[in-house]
Amino acid sequence: MTMPLLDTRGRPLRDLRISVTDRCNFRCTYCMPKEIYGKDFQFLEREQLLSFGEIHRLVRIFKDHGVEKIRITGGEPLVRRKLEVLIEMLAYHDTLDLTLTTNASLLKQKARALKDAGLKRITVSLDSLDNTTFMAMNDVDFPVEKVLAGIEEADRVGLNPIKINMVVKRGVNDHSVVDMARFFKGSGHIVRFIEFMDVGHTNGWKMQHVVPSRELAARIDEALSIEPIDPNYRGEVAERWRYRDGSGEVGFISSVTQAFCRDCTRTRLSAEGQLFTCLFATQGTDLRTLLRTEASDDEISDAIARVWHARTDRYSEIRTEDTAKQRKVEMSYIGG
Repeated sequence: MTMPLLDTRGRPLRDLRISVTDRCNFRCTYCMPKEIYGKDFQFLEREQLLSFGEIHRLVRIFKDHGVEKIRITGGEPLVRRKLEVLIEMLAYHDTLDLTLTTNASLLKQKARALKDAGLKRITVSLDSLDNTTFMAMNDVDFPVEKVLAGIEEADRVGLNPIKINMVVKRGVNDHSVVDMARFFKGSGHIVRFIEFMDVGHTNGWKMQHVVPSRELAARIDEALSIEPIDPNYRGEVAERWRYRDGSGEVGFISSVTQAFCRDCTRTRLSAEGQLFTCLFATQGTDLRTLLRTEASDDEISDAIARVWHARTDRYSEIRTEDTAKQRKVEMSYIGG
């Protein structure tokens, strides 16, 4: 029986983001910079990760609390071995909107297996179409052509509509914004431009690195002519704009300059079973211990309900230069 949860601000629990690994094969400068995540960095051991069975059990419990959408994240989720097995387990719940975010480095090889397992659609992180800029940002010299090949294969097998997420950092890749919009215009894919955020404490965030979404929208409008449209549902993260010629849409995710905390319905599960109620959280709640100490489903359900009922998060509404310096959970750990 579904038992909807409301937090202290009346926000329901609708979306669960599940990190399946803290590892990634990129070292994006705004997420997992090499100077922190070098070859000596200690990632989680396999036994520390939630098993697919443990994840599936939690999803069943979250579904009973009103969760409608599951997003698989990482790190880079496709580096988790046999991920399609988990996808097949979760796809059994055919009322769930099941999706995945990836850097697409392994997508060409994995797209068919993911689709066959029951994945419905994907989001791809792609920060520039300019190869020099893109390789500098991923910091492992991975070429943009291979990401585009992964997108093409995902489209071919039916993992669509595909969303393309571009994190925009002033002076780094903001010159690529109009080119990105133009490239995917008319493709059926939706590009979403994301303001550079102060997630974690290792990415050197400063306000002067943020390009406000209103500035990005003005640039794209001047070149390609766009207009705002209504959201698809309450709590939709991206502000939607469409091309006036009817050739598709773009989105803007503006956590820094246009906080959307009041409608946030998302919670996040780390790869080792920590529950976080905000992307900018400083601490989580341990669910793995409950799973591994023979707690009943009802006991785990009650623990989740207590966390959500007590939720007060509104970080983006109160962000300052000082709060940005706080030691927060890293984006690579809870999947953005």
